[in-house]
Amino acid sequence: MSEEYKATAGYENSGEYKHSVSLDVSKCKGCTTCLKRCPTEAIRIRDGHAVINPARCIDCGQCIKVCQYKAKKATHDPLSVLDNYKYTVALPAPSLYGQFDNLDNISYVLRGLLDLGFDDVFEVASAAEMVSAYTRLYIKRKDVKKPVISSACPVISRIISMNYPYLCDHIMPILPPIDIAAYFARRRVHEKHPELSDSDIGIIFISPCPAKVSYVKNNFAGDRNYIDATVSVRDVYFALLDVMDKRAGEEPPDLTSTGLIGIGWASTGGEATAIFNEHYLAADGIENCIRVLDQIDNSDITNIDFVELNACNGGCVGGAMAVENPYIAQARLQTLKRYLPVSPNTPASDWIPDEFFTENLIKYNPYNLLSKDRQTAMQMMSRIENINESLPKIDCGCCGAPTCMAFAEDIVKGETAMDECTVIMRQLFHEFVEKGYDHTVFDKLTLQKEKSETDKTEG
Repeated sequence: MSEEYKATAGYENSGEYKHSVSLDVSKCKGCTTCLKRCPTEAIRIRDGHAVINPARCIDCGQCIKVCQYKAKKATHDPLSVLDNYKYTVALPAPSLYGQFDNLDNISYVLRGLLDLGFDDVFEVASAAEMVSAYTRLYIKRKDVKKPVISSACPVISRIISMNYPYLCDHIMPILPPIDIAAYFARRRVHEKHPELSDSDIGIIFISPCPAKVSYVKNNFAGDRNYIDATVSVRDVYFALLDVMDKRAGEEPPDLTSTGLIGIGWASTGGEATAIFNEHYLAADGIENCIRVLDQIDNSDITNIDFVELNACNGGCVGGAMAVENPYIAQARLQTLKRYLPVSPNTPASDWIPDEFFTENLIKYNPYNLLSKDRQTAMQMMSRIENINESLPKIDCGCCGAPTCMAFAEDIVKGETAMDECTVIMRQLFHEFVEKGYDHTVFDKLTLQKEKSETDKTEG
């Protein structure tokens, strides 16, 4: 088995890229549900349990959502991380507000965060409104490649870097709202408390999805990564229920500074409609997003200026670290937006600050290189195609691979053998029985035959 398949209980050995999705082998039953739903074919079934290839994983959280045994989970910081800092600032994602029923005032949630132990709160939705304003300016420039693809969803940026080399330059180079919110939050703390050092201040992002946790861990914002820790919407939600219940009936002070545009970012289409340009496309669900990227890559979609893609169904409200059904959360946010102004955080000038542009532009980094040597890679591809022709092509997953083509690739890489295909093994068994052979020698003869055929095909 190759080294890339050995990280079965997490991603500590996954190289430079730090993942936020981990696997509890003790809970995994080896079913093929996650195998079939992984959009990048990163999962295999080996030795009776799932194994995740960190080179292919995009931290979309799809395996977390579909695993009925709770063997997959998102790794993030616990709420106790607040104790590590003298002064903490909460950065609540706008999707947090959609988790609460009958919420008609965001200030209830913001006051709850202060009661929970945070010293200050800076809404990511406020920064999202600024990003929307900067995006409107950016797409008007004549030197940008169209369509401009939003950089807000880390899953989309990662899958483009792995599969779509010609789309890397289409990703918007403006920092996502979480980074800009962290920038302003830290600056505000230094203005109020100049005696505090950077190490005294903890900027804590409340995330709805594991992909954003990985985004922060891997320091994609470079020197402008002002986020110190990431906690989950789920953990914060259940903690808030207690503190908010204790102050039920008490009217909170006006703590919010966001509008309906910022809140709209939590749902599909919220970012795209905020650019005030009718030439846009918005899609959600990782399968739909991949289909859209394929069409853009093939030039099947034209006359579009901006593309918003969300890997989770419904947008960020559908993240694996959220609580509520994403469509219920969407409806709640629609109701909440009725009480808000349009956008209180529009920049005063038409100049995009240089510090809001990211220097770490997405670069093509394919995960599926068969070999660094071109000739060797072509030979391996030929062997994969030849083996695939001999397979049943029903993509049943019984071999531990999601598709027959993936199974053929695993054979060529030396990660499995032909005898793992149950369909072929069953056919061979019936042939042996019909010919009157003693079935007790079936295994030995079959293995010899398959080894001979595999060697012949690969030779």
